[in-house]
Amino acid sequence: MPRLRLFAAAREAAGTGSTTIDGATVAEALGAARDRFGPAFEDVLATSRIWVNGSPANDADALAETDELAVLPPVSGGSI
Repeated sequence: MPRLRLFAAAREAAGTGSTTIDGATVAEALGAARDRFGPAFEDVLATSRIWVNGSPANDADALAETDELAVLPPVSGGSI
C-alpha cells in the first residue's frame, strides 16, 4: 500500500504523521483518507497541495505499492 505522509495541519487533523492507505490512484487514496480521518481532515485537504514521490500530483495519477503520497497544507508564519 502507498505511504501517506501528512504535514502541519493535516497531521494535526488526522492525529498521525504517516500511515499506509488503500488506493490505486491519488483520488482513491485521498478518498480513503477522508473516510478514515473525518471532516476536520477533509477541510484541511481542500486547501492542501498533493505530491507523489516529491512531485506535484493529479487525482488521476496511479499509485504503486512503494509510492509516497504527501499532503502539504499551506503554512504561514513569521513576524511582522
